[in-house]
Amino acid sequence: MDRRSLWARGGVEATDTVDAFVEERVPPEFRDIVTMLREMMRECAPQATERISYGLPMWIGKSHLAWVSPSKRDITFGFTYGREFEDRYGLLKGTGKHARHVKIRKLAEANQEALRYYIHQALERDSR
Repeated sequence: MDRRSLWARGGVEATDTVDAFVEERVPPEFRDIVTMLREMMRECAPQATERISYGLPMWIGKSHLAWVSPSKRDITFGFTYGREFEDRYGLLKGTGKHARHVKIRKLAEANQEALRYYIHQALERDSR
């Protein structure tokens, strides 16, 4: 069974499937952003499981914490319960019932301090 079939079935837990997703589905000009986000999640949320869920790379604790979604124009870094976050940086976007996200177009423009702040809020919410 190929990896695309695994993703279509909801994914598997192995990190190498996230590696394959990045290689196959993330435009080359955005891979450095995804690498930075993955490293940041490993640093800030080492207990979270990184896996493909709902066809996207996600980090899961007690619930879904965050995800990455590539497009031709940017990378979306989303937070399942981001609507509950304090947003002192003003970067969170979205109108969904719970989720909020940050769009990142260039690695140099990513506000890593803000992203860590959002990750910590996701972890705090997940610990309740």
